[in-house]
Amino acid sequence: MKVLLVNGSPHEHGCTDRALQEVAGALEAEGVETENFWIGPRPVGGCAACGACGKLGRCAFEDGGVNEFAAKAADADGFVFGAPTHYAHAGASLLGFMDRLFYSAGAAFAHKPAAAVTSARRAGTTTALADIEKFFTISQMPIVSSRYWNMVHGNSAEEAAQDAEGLWTMRQLGRNMAWLLGCIEAGRASGVPAPASEPGVRTNFIR
Repeated sequence: MKVLLVNGSPHEHGCTDRALQEVAGALEAEGVETENFWIGPRPVGGCAACGACGKLGRCAFEDGGVNEFAAKAADADGFVFGAPTHYAHAGASLLGFMDRLFYSAGAAFAHKPAAAVTSARRAGTTTALADIEKFFTISQMPIVSSRYWNMVHGNSAEEAAQDAEGLWTMRQLGRNMAWLLGCIEAGRASGVPAPASEPGVRTNFIR
């Protein structure tokens, strides 16, 4: 089993990365392979609604690592998306990355567990978590929780390392993710199929 952890911060080794490291450590301790993916320091724009991904099978724009990650996602069993908190929302680069990723490669995520992680100097983390989790709820992904909201506090990786409760929350998140992955694997081995999907229906509010 393998979990991909996405660092959506422009800082490769900042607070968000420190939180993700703690989750990864707990997953590895439970026998789950992990891989960290940093989206990079440059701003990542969102979906342009060009519709090209439906024809190309990938995002038409090559920046931000979206297509690179989509290729990895197809073989992954679970995901953790992390971002810093900016103005009480998840960092815009991660949201832009996820916009394009889920539009162009949504089939890679259905029925795979996912978790959101946020970091902040002080506040705004709960609304940032909601930003990220909305991608999961529309993609048929079980959301993995911990024993508190999945957040750490600090203005640097060193400060985040002092947030004992935050790191405790991250470790429990990793163990919960490993447990759910094990349950899904056991169900699959016992012949429990994924939920059936019926053809989609789109209803516009203005006719």
